[in-house]
Amino acid sequence: MEIQTSHRGAVLVVRPSGPLTGADADTFKTAVQGFVRDNLGRVVVDASALPYVDSKGLECLADIAEEMALTGRGLRLCAANETLRQVLDLTGLAPQFEHFEDANSAVRSFL
Repeated sequence: MEIQTSHRGAVLVVRPSGPLTGADADTFKTAVQGFVRDNLGRVVVDASALPYVDSKGLECLADIAEEMALTGRGLRLCAANETLRQVLDLTGLAPQFEHFEDANSAVRSFL
């Protein structure tokens, strides 16, 4: 898995590329936790290049969202494919995320 980052003002957009599974999920979680600390919690996960997320990947996303919620911040998720959105709904995890159609909308939500 490759993780690209870009700043849009005071917001960091994190774009993982490739399946979010197994060991990659742990790597992604550690990276995002560091990004959250370094960017005051203004982080958007752009899921446009995530073709597949397994149970470990879902757990990773849920853990990050929960940690952020405990400190009064919310994880923004954007451009998730239909399958990922359905899985989040079916597992009851959808309410943990603010979801947006694209990164621009997600970034603007911090204003």
